[in-house]
Amino acid sequence: MKQISLRSIGLLGTILFVPLFFLTFADPQLIENSGKSFIEWKLNTEANKKIDNIQIPQTNRFNKLLGEKAKKLLSQNESQLENLKQRLKDDVPAIMAEQISKMRNLDCDCRKKWENTIRNSIIFQITSLEKAKEKLINFGQMKYMEIVKKLTQDVRIFLGTNAIVFIFLLLLSFFKPQAINHLFLPGILLLSSTLICSYFYIFEQNWFYTIIYNDYTGFGFLVYLLLVFGVLCDIAFNKAKVTTEIINSILNAIGSAFNLAPC
Repeated sequence: MKQISLRSIGLLGTILFVPLFFLTFADPQLIENSGKSFIEWKLNTEANKKIDNIQIPQTNRFNKLLGEKAKKLLSQNESQLENLKQRLKDDVPAIMAEQISKMRNLDCDCRKKWENTIRNSIIFQITSLEKAKEKLINFGQMKYMEIVKKLTQDVRIFLGTNAIVFIFLLLLSFFKPQAINHLFLPGILLLSSTLICSYFYIFEQNWFYTIIYNDYTGFGFLVYLLLVFGVLCDIAFNKAKVTTEIINSILNAIGSAFNLAPC
């Protein structure tokens, strides 16, 4: 029964993650279309952050020369700048929605323009609201391609890593039948993480992509999978000595008299 359950977990993960991994290469827009609400949210967030970073250049020489007059002018300009920032922020959803619509068309020249040139930043120069909007459109197109590229890369890492670990689990269940009890620990961990990720994808899709996206949470999940992979390597190449100690410690902590021996 344990053997069948374990092999079912390994087979389920393999069937789920391997085709999805290859599908991301077969359909270049799969992740882009699937994560469109996350991309839009991320794009609006980045645009607002960019607007918040707009500052009036500070010149000490100018301040010293004009004294209090300079402070007054600076205060007036800062007030105008805040007003401009708010007007830009109000326009962000409409501007970004229009750019997303254009960028999702694979034949659009605007997409080709940014595909091979992902810039690090665009500096806003406040000359007029219309010019600022032009900068915002360019920023939106550039940032869209950057987000799609990173998200695609991170999802492929997520799917590929899961696929490798589940395949390894499945193979070990056949080649190391004496280690079935030891394999239950990584098997349950993998099944739990898959069910949690499936729940987030189905019911909280933005959270799912936020977890995977290039940030500390995504790296944390990768570390988690590497730890599970380490347990599987211990079972495959070290007779499960470390895994045995871990499982026995857990069993002792809950008061169980049952103990495993290395396989």
